[in-house]
Parts: sequence; C-alpha cells; structure tokens
Amino acid sequence: MVDFADVHAAPSPDLLTSDNSMMLFIDHQPQMFFGTGSGDRTAIINATVGLAKAAKIFGVPTVLSTVAAESFSGPILPQLRAVFPDQEVIDRTTMNAWEDEALVEAVKATRRRKIILSGLWTEVCLVLPALSALDQGYEVYVVADASGGVSPLAHEHALQRMTAAGAVPVTWIQVLLELQRDWARAETYVPVTELVMEHGGAYGLGLVYAHSMIDPHAAG
Repeated sequence: MVDFADVHAAPSPDLLTSDNSMMLFIDHQPQMFFGTGSGDRTAIINATVGLAKAAKIFGVPTVLSTVAAESFSGPILPQLRAVFPDQEVIDRTTMNAWEDEALVEAVKATRRRKIILSGLWTEVCLVLPALSALDQGYEVYVVADASGGVSPLAHEHALQRMTAAGAVPVTWIQVLLELQRDWARAETYVPVTELVMEHGGAYGLGLVYAHSMIDPHAAG
C-alpha cells in the first residue's frame, strides 16, 4: 500500500551513487579475451573502458585485478590501464577473486556496500566472487556488456545464476546515467556527454548530432 503522506521527490537508496558503490574489474586480459566467445570482443572492450571512465568521472573507488598475469593471462587491458595509470593492479592465482586476501582487503577499504562488477569470464571469474560477496552481505551489480564468457550460453547461464542469488545485471551506460541521474548536475555534465559521444555508439552519435545541429546544450 502507498502511504501518500510519505510520497516525495527523492531518489531510492537502492540507486547507485558515488558514495555507496565501488567498481571491481576482474581479469580483462589478453588470454581471457582470446577465449571469450559470448559476444563481440571489441564491444566488450569499449564497454569496459566506458565503465572505467565513468568511475573516473564520478570518483567511484576502483579495484583492478588480474590472474596469473606473468605466467599465463598477460597484462591488464592497456586501455583500462590507461584510465588508472598509477593504480596498483592486484594479481592473483585464485580463479575466485574473493579468495584472494589482498583483493578482499582492497574492496573492504573502500567502505562501500555496492560492488559494480565486470570481467572475464562470466561463468568463472565473475560468478565465484559475486556469490562469495553476496554471501557476506554485499550488493552486487554485474555489468553484463563489460563482461564475457566462453560462449553465449555460458555468459547467459552465469548471469542467470548470479541473478538468482541476488545480483543485479546492468549495462555500462545504465551505470553511467544512474550515477549522473540529473542533467542539471553541471560538474559532471560535460564529461558524461563527452564519454557518451566517445563510447556510446548510436546514442553517442545522437548527442553529436543534437549538439551540432539542434542545441549545443541538448541533454541526453
């Protein structure tokens, strides 16, 4: 039942904000991309970099992690590294990132309860930490288009498994616009629209057109 006395213009506490969320990027590495077959790998890279730049714009705490970088999987995606050039990358041996003490401590240090999670592969390197973090009380938001599995079926079933356990599937643009939430938020308006124009595909081209042909201050 709706108590109309309590209805007012205010955001839900369930929404992602720069104050309640952190981003965790797991295993965006060459060898992992070689085995990714759930979708276009260039599109996954684009979404991953767009998501990382969103974190940078809004000051969302970010943890970067790789698995067996020197012995098997290779370095972190260069485009992702370029967004955070001075940040430590936590390398692991564990497929389940949540079994790596350094990574868990880094996540804990952000003091955020919502984890925005992306990585390769969905069915292993995302499912395992997602279920582990959920079990310990975190809220997990899985960025489906900045992640990939070895096949479409593996990716989809992994998303279903995480969703059934309580994780929330999202896309990188959904995260970006949820963080912005109001086009009157002037301090991030220009960076957000520039990011959309760079990585937002047809939506970005729409903004290019609107700014050039209709109104230079056209909102998204």
